Amino acid sequence: MSGVARDQDVDIDLGQLVRAVWARRLRILTITLLGAGVAFAGAKIMSPQYRSETRILIEPRAPAFASTQQINDASAGPLMDELNIASQVQLLQSADLLKRVINDLKLYNLPEFDDAASGSAMSSILVKLHLKKNPLENPPEERVIDAFVERLQVYQVPGSRVIGINFTSKDPKLAAAIPNAMANVYLSTQSGAKLDSNSEATRWLEPEIEGLRRKVSEAEKKVAEYRTSHGLLQTNGTTTFPAQQLNDISAELTRVRGDKANAEARAQAVRNALSSGEAFDTLPDIMSSQAIQRLKGTESGLQSQISDLQTSLLNNHPRLKSLRAQLSDIRTQIRQETQKILASIENESKVADLRASELERQSETVQATSARAGEDEVGLNALEREANAQRQLLETYLVRYREAASRADSNSSPADARIVSRAVEPVDPYFPKVVPIVVVAAVATLIMSAIVVMLAELFSGRALRPADVTPEAIEAEAVVEEKHVPQAAPIATPARKPVQPSMLAVVADEEYATEDAEAAEEAPEDENEFSVASVADYLTGSRAPLAIAISPTGDNGSAATVSLTRMLADAGRRVILIDMTGSGYPTELMAEDQAALGVTDLLCGEAAFGDTIHGDRLSDGHLIPQGQSDVRRAMRGVDRLSLLLDALAAAYDLVVVECGSADVAGVSRLTRSRDVEIILSLPEVEETIFVALMTEFQAAGYERVVLMSGGEGAEQTLGRAA
Repeated sequence: MSGVARDQDVDIDLGQLVRAVWARRLRILTITLLGAGVAFAGAKIMSPQYRSETRILIEPRAPAFASTQQINDASAGPLMDELNIASQVQLLQSADLLKRVINDLKLYNLPEFDDAASGSAMSSILVKLHLKKNPLENPPEERVIDAFVERLQVYQVPGSRVIGINFTSKDPKLAAAIPNAMANVYLSTQSGAKLDSNSEATRWLEPEIEGLRRKVSEAEKKVAEYRTSHGLLQTNGTTTFPAQQLNDISAELTRVRGDKANAEARAQAVRNALSSGEAFDTLPDIMSSQAIQRLKGTESGLQSQISDLQTSLLNNHPRLKSLRAQLSDIRTQIRQETQKILASIENESKVADLRASELERQSETVQATSARAGEDEVGLNALEREANAQRQLLETYLVRYREAASRADSNSSPADARIVSRAVEPVDPYFPKVVPIVVVAAVATLIMSAIVVMLAELFSGRALRPADVTPEAIEAEAVVEEKHVPQAAPIATPARKPVQPSMLAVVADEEYATEDAEAAEEAPEDENEFSVASVADYLTGSRAPLAIAISPTGDNGSAATVSLTRMLADAGRRVILIDMTGSGYPTELMAEDQAALGVTDLLCGEAAFGDTIHGDRLSDGHLIPQGQSDVRRAMRGVDRLSLLLDALAAAYDLVVVECGSADVAGVSRLTRSRDVEIILSLPEVEETIFVALMTEFQAAGYERVVLMSGGEGAEQTLGRAA
């Protein structure tokens, strides 16, 4: 039997659930062992499945006899991207490749790949009941391919250009043979495709090469004819004859001009020597003359004789006079010979000048010829470019043709892939794994058994307990007992029914130990349903963290709000009241110190948040008084009050704001949320005021507006304050 009342809030008793599972541990253990045994038997009955894998690396490859340039071109080519690898995966799963493998290994003769031919009793029953399609309606080849595909898995190894081929079979030899056969057929197919492309390339290149040869021959012939007709003969392969001739004339003209300048300088030196009477020994042109050398020798001999005879003869001696006459004659001959040398040098200068003039004339003629040749070379260059382009294309085609022909003739063109790991015959079966199956089955059975036991406890009600019976409720009950009843008197915690927002009712099941509880007990059963106690019960069941009290009639309504706050605090609720009235009457009723810091000090920035919270002098509730700062200055920062309310809502079960005779606009400034409780505190109901306020708040979007009337709460509050 459950110890929970019918309409009472309940919680799940986790301790009872654990105790129930522990009490039935032997039964749960037996079921777990039974499940493990069934899983072990089933795993042993299943036919073992073996799996093996072959891996293929996709990469560009060149023939073994390829040249270094070909190998570099192949290695420098772009690596296959993700789309190319995915395409190769699809190619490995193509029907043509699978059919070749099936035919090569003769898999159509194995019962493993055609279960429909033998069939089973259950399969036959399902087919007759039209619950399953008859597999024999499909052709045998299609049935074999379907069975093959079910056991095959081809995938790309993540982050690489490697393709894995997995195959599962009852025969371990077959599980290893099929992936290897698929890899071999794939490489053969790829190599054959490259050979076919080589053959097609040679067939296409042959007529193209013949046509290019004719075009190259015609282009070169046009170049030769154009060169001959325009006189653009080449001397060394790159320079034309007019250009070479112009270069030679320019070089000769430079040399002749240099000879002319040299001859003029030599002649000027001889003239200077003759005019100044200087010795000719320093002039190389004069000293190099044989005649001058002989005359100089004779002059030297005569001077020697004269010098010898002057020692023994007088100056007027006929011998000396004769020698002096001979010496004068020799010197005259030397001057005459020097004049001849000067004339010879001047003749050289004139000849050089004439030669330079002739060369300049020839240069002008050759320059005109070269200019015409330059214009003709424009057309020649165009013909040569055309011939070179045709020649290069022909050479490229010839190289490609020789490569393709050599590959086609040798039947050697490796596929752009290679096997990096061959499948080997597996030793251990891939499925079933006996130990993991047994462990998983045992754990699953254990968990399911425990869940069934817990559900039975929950449905029977044995694992449920009243929601009020919590450590916090027990502590609150002890506090209330200590404050309001003698130490020896026990107090029972009443079970309150949830109150609907539209109908409030107070159900007094038990006696309260306080004076407020006694007054409630003496009231008749049909007391005012909008009383303070009824509103307190309603707020206890409400989930709204904020309640805003409006007192249109003044301090008597604020006194009722104070009574409501104390009643909620006595019921164990963590509640705080904020005095936002103009009179400060709630502060007068609840605060120990009437000059305590409050909300106006907080909004003016003259008090810390924690310094404004005070305890109620007659209950466990808390209070934020009105404060001592200027109200008008404080109201300038009223928009910050929403942050204060959010912080208080996180710390308290309920935040009550007593606003006095406020209107809808003032309430909207406190909080933008419409999920609040609006309490109209009217100890004596005045229909006109009540209807007007109700209409205004509902029009503003506040759907939960509660009336609190009756003077009992205010009278009790005033009495306790006195």
